[in-house]
Amino acid sequence: MDDEEARTRLLDAAEELFYRHGIQAVGMDRIRTASGVPLKRLYRLFPAKESLVTAYLERRDRQWLTSLRTAALAPAEPRARVLAVFDWLAGWFAEPDFRGCAFLNAYGELGAAAPEIVRVHKAELHALLADLTSDPALADRLLILTEGATTVAALAPGPEPARRAREIAELLLPAE
Repeated sequence: MDDEEARTRLLDAAEELFYRHGIQAVGMDRIRTASGVPLKRLYRLFPAKESLVTAYLERRDRQWLTSLRTAALAPAEPRARVLAVFDWLAGWFAEPDFRGCAFLNAYGELGAAAPEIVRVHKAELHALLADLTSDPALADRLLILTEGATTVAALAPGPEPARRAREIAELLLPAE
């Protein structure tokens, strides 16, 4: 196994374990066991748990935002693009392994010690919403709706929080 394969296996294991059980509850030995990567190579690729946490969140950020952006940009009409965000959220919330926002979960566990990617991710989400609306104040409101729906869904998984947030978003959006 080369370093790239080892890195992928480690990130796959870290993502599954950190997201399911929490960052602080999962030790490096557990990630080593789940990944099948020897401990020496794990520490060569990720010298500290913090570097693995950051890499996990950075990869999740890219995947999550790419998927959301693709869904949001699929419709031609601006209003439909914004509403597509909530449709995408409904699908995400209904996934069997949904456990809320990995970035808020990380911040909740680590507080001020959370990697900067947590703040960057939220800024990127806000920027996407601002691009979809061309109205910074509306983007602020939509961010609160998406974050609120995500938090509610973390406590009661399923698409309903996204559907309710979509209904509110429809009221906020200018008529076409």
